Amino acid sequence: MAKKSAIENNKKKMKLVKSLAGRRARLKAIANDKSLTIEEQFEARLKLAQLPRNSAKIRVRNRCEVSGRPRAFYRKLKMSRIALRELGSRGLVPGLVKSSW
Repeated sequence: MAKKSAIENNKKKMKLVKSLAGRRARLKAIANDKSLTIEEQFEARLKLAQLPRNSAKIRVRNRCEVSGRPRAFYRKLKMSRIALRELGSRGLVPGLVKSSW
């Protein structure tokens, strides 16, 4: 199980990313638009730099929904390999059969 503080910090980051996603996208579009003047692009980059760093999508860590584990994460299932194996062994994941011989 991951530290509660790490899980909570990640949740805060997700919330911040969601709230500022539109503003970041608009500013990035302006900053990368070559048809605008250099001054307008620079101004958009300055405004983008003033936004909180944790509002960038890249700063969110993929974590297991069950255990909070940050490594060995399956995006499709939103859980780690260990949690998937445990749930599969109990028969809680439809279509998944753990092999044993």
